[in-house]
Amino acid sequence: MSDKSKKINIEVELDEKNIPENIQWNATDLQGYDEASCRAMILSMWDHTRKDTLRLDLWTKDMTVDEMKIFFHQTLVTMADTLEKSINDPRISGDMRDFCAYFAEKMEISE
Repeated sequence: MSDKSKKINIEVELDEKNIPENIQWNATDLQGYDEASCRAMILSMWDHTRKDTLRLDLWTKDMTVDEMKIFFHQTLVTMADTLEKSINDPRISGDMRDFCAYFAEKMEISE
């Protein structure tokens, strides 16, 4: 592997009903960890040929409803940050952050 590439590995352990029990991931530059365990993931990749988003959403059976609410909120906030960086439009990313605050309020989670 060249110095100009990175490798990300995701391993999902399933139970007998194919429900995720554990999600482990590692990356070539995952600082401070050999690998990390998580209870949920959202992976989105853009297929430029089909102009379509490829998605993989997984969560373990141990993921609580309260954790899922926080996970979604943090993901939405991060998406607003990424949107602002990628298209340089603070107006629309600000609108998205306003929605994130509304979402947090409706989900009864603290920011």
